[in-house]
Amino acid sequence: MAENDGIRPDWINKDYYAELGVTKDASGDDIKKAYRKLARANHPDSNPGDEAKHEKFKKVAEAYDVIGDTEKRKKYDEVRTLGASGGFPGGFGGTGAGRGYNFDDLFGAGGAQGGGLGDMFGDLFGGAGGAGGGFGGRRTTPKARPIKGADVETSATIGFTDALEGVTISLRLTSDAACPDCNGTGGKPGTRPRVCPECEGAGYVVNSVGGAFSMNETCPRCGGRQLIYDEACPTCHGSGRGTSARTIQARIPAGVKDRQRIRLKGKGAAGENGGPAGDLYVTVHVTPHRVFGRKDDNLTIDVPVGFDELALGAEAKLPTLSGSPVTLRIPAGTPNGRTFRVRGKGFRRSDGTVGDLLATVEVQIPAVLDADAKAAVEAYRAAMAGKPLRTSLLEES
Repeated sequence: MAENDGIRPDWINKDYYAELGVTKDASGDDIKKAYRKLARANHPDSNPGDEAKHEKFKKVAEAYDVIGDTEKRKKYDEVRTLGASGGFPGGFGGTGAGRGYNFDDLFGAGGAQGGGLGDMFGDLFGGAGGAGGGFGGRRTTPKARPIKGADVETSATIGFTDALEGVTISLRLTSDAACPDCNGTGGKPGTRPRVCPECEGAGYVVNSVGGAFSMNETCPRCGGRQLIYDEACPTCHGSGRGTSARTIQARIPAGVKDRQRIRLKGKGAAGENGGPAGDLYVTVHVTPHRVFGRKDDNLTIDVPVGFDELALGAEAKLPTLSGSPVTLRIPAGTPNGRTFRVRGKGFRRSDGTVGDLLATVEVQIPAVLDADAKAAVEAYRAAMAGKPLRTSLLEES
């Protein structure tokens, strides 16, 4: 076998007949039928997001590219036969006595590129193939795998009442997006791509990290796109990326807390090659209220009261954020700082229930007393003179 004849070294370890589920003596028609069935079942367009089927589809396409071609199949069978019988003199990469060639001579410098992974993608699904659903016609450029768009971070400030009830806001976003001239391909408009020779269309390369361990890394040449262009897009210089400015409407749910991070699915940057958009994460800032506060999912309010109201009992009207005022009944003898609970007047929770209004009574001491008020207080002091409040502090323990 001569050099540069399209043979690939990895054929030694790949059983393309098993990949297509056919025997070694299967006819060309049987191989085509098997490929057609598996390709339709595992095509990425029919199985979005299913990485296992995407990987199976690539393996099936690679297998058909080799054993579906008469000349390639003949070379593949010969390589497999030599490998099974120990027919590579001197081992892999060694110089063979008797035959006078080594492993590199056998496969040729250009064999590792393969050049065929995915060439049938367009033939089967909408390519420029001939009759019979795209089989047997001219091969077209493979379709690059979909890539999810980037997630986007932003922030928004809303009012206290909006946080209670929920609100729809407008957000002006500037995010990473596909280049408008090359549509994210990175290639000069009007030019055609080819399979990346670095990763052979996989989108990643395998790097050894020592011993028997290895890891997959994004292909440094194609950036995971699987395809490369010989001429870069003059706008994005081959990166395939640009910026996008847009305004969207975002719904902030009722009950959102200050500094809470809200995820809006699919509102991030657009994907590549038909991939889904990323997500938008909004950090919400809630402005304080002049009257109300918040504790968990409850509204809080401090209620100013007089000493007489706690001592004798009273009724106090309280404002709410969700409707008419409510009346708080304060029993006689209520201690200062007691908190009352008004059911169902707080924030709406994610399960649909509503928190409460927590009202804390606080005695207000007037800075100045008029004559009548002062006389009344002095009369109260005189009435309580025989009942000192601090007697217990002076008792011996």
